[in-house]
Amino acid sequence: MAHPHAMPAPAALPGVSKIIAVGSGKGGVGKTTVAVNLAIALSKLGKRVGLMDADVYGPNVPLMMGSSEPPKVGEGNKIEPNLTHGVKTISIGYISPGDTPLMMRGPMLHQIVLQFLQQVNWGELDYLIVDMPPGTGDVAISLVQAVPLTGAIVVSTPSDVSLEDARKALGMFAQVNVDVLGVVENMSYFTCPHCHHEIDIFSRGGAERTAQKFGVPFLGSVELIPAIREGGDQGTPVALAGPKSPQATSFYAVAEKVIEQAGLAAAAAADVIEIQ
Repeated sequence: MAHPHAMPAPAALPGVSKIIAVGSGKGGVGKTTVAVNLAIALSKLGKRVGLMDADVYGPNVPLMMGSSEPPKVGEGNKIEPNLTHGVKTISIGYISPGDTPLMMRGPMLHQIVLQFLQQVNWGELDYLIVDMPPGTGDVAISLVQAVPLTGAIVVSTPSDVSLEDARKALGMFAQVNVDVLGVVENMSYFTCPHCHHEIDIFSRGGAERTAQKFGVPFLGSVELIPAIREGGDQGTPVALAGPKSPQATSFYAVAEKVIEQAGLAAAAAADVIEIQ
């Protein structure tokens, strides 16, 4: 007999090889910036990539990807994701653009997550990157219940306040049995354009130490530079410049490690299924 409180078994998305959630314990740490540039970097590295904006209350993906076209509905009443910068993308911001706030409770959020997963024509993808809302609330639970995640990435700045919440995100993924592929330290340091000295505005190295403490990989640090912010504001993320661009190098380094860790996690999951 099934336990009355048992979570429903997640169902795989046909054609989608790996699903990776990008989360954070708090807002303002650059989670969407990392998700967007990671998706583009993976695409530039030859992968077929989708980007799902699950941050329903603060859908910033359309602005950062430079696309505001409402999605079309195709055959079988399937939603066609926007193809922007080589990445298939869906966001509530395409459907309800502008500054009008979306006021929704848990069941509505759950339905949006399910619709974005099951009613979007993702096609064949190597990676579906899911930009999560900050915190450990309804959307994270719905995502875990809906699909088998390959793993999660936690983004944090090196400040103690940010790391305190990042630890909660790491704890949440552990409780729902989702592998953490690694931690990214965003806004790790700033290089003064005049004296060229590195300045630790938000401290430095805290995310790496946290990763070591929790026994998860450290995926790398991203420098605090104006070009990253400008790229997001203008809809031209720095990862578009390619792996040789000084501003984009860190995102490509993270992408390479994500490919490695996701492959290990997928192989481990396959072994478990085979044993069962």
